[in-house]
Amino acid sequence: MRVITTVADMRQARREMVGSVGLIPTMGALHEGHLSLVRHSRTHDDAVVASLFVNPTQFGPGEDYTRYPRGPDRDLALLRDVGTDFVFMPPAEEVYPQGFDTYVQVEKLTQRLEGAARPGHFRGVATVVTKLFNIVQPHRAYFGQKDAQQLAVIRRLARDLDLPVEVVGLPTVREPDGLAMSSRNAYLSPEERKAAGVLYRSLEVAQELWRSGVRDAALIRRRMNEVLAAEPLARIDYVSVADAETLEELEAVDRPATVSLAVRIGGTHLIDNVTLAT
Repeated sequence: MRVITTVADMRQARREMVGSVGLIPTMGALHEGHLSLVRHSRTHDDAVVASLFVNPTQFGPGEDYTRYPRGPDRDLALLRDVGTDFVFMPPAEEVYPQGFDTYVQVEKLTQRLEGAARPGHFRGVATVVTKLFNIVQPHRAYFGQKDAQQLAVIRRLARDLDLPVEVVGLPTVREPDGLAMSSRNAYLSPEERKAAGVLYRSLEVAQELWRSGVRDAALIRRRMNEVLAAEPLARIDYVSVADAETLEELEAVDRPATVSLAVRIGGTHLIDNVTLAT
């Protein structure tokens, strides 16, 4: 496995690659969700590239950029174990050199849910992903479904800008109690970690209602909120039942829908989602 820290060296390595190239963008603090993406790429691509980069432009004022979990030695060992060929691990000044002043903005999709709660977040995501696509030039890029809005934004970005990359979304990897694996789970105390199981329980209620024939989106949201409100440590940021492509809120679940939520457990912002579709 080769570790690369500069754009110039990554571009040179890319020129030497033969066959299809898969990219797994990450911010490190890897868990099984990330590793599942690498394994999938390993079975579909001739060369597997992972990035380790905590992207400062997607963190707003007062967010957790400085304390975001970092463990590069552990991350590199995990990536080596699952068969990664190249790791692009640049410092921030390599990605955003002095005088950097160009950003990528996806419009409507970023104005709701996480975008409304975290202004500027998706501008940072879209910018760094565009840069990674340009530098690595992958045939496929792999993302987890846990960040459903991010996945929708990146798919729209690639489509609107005619980028020659297939954006692949893969299923959320979960803990035994259903909690979606996330680097931010490390922030949770034992009591908070136990309470965090309420996110998936709320999503399960949505799935059960839909399977029983309920199509009233307002009822689904209300029942989800009731489940979350019963957990004293949970503070609800939003509960959404939205069109799976546009993320516009639905009145009736009469098309594929993304059911998503954001909840604060203690000081930790957690997100999750499921898809309702025939």
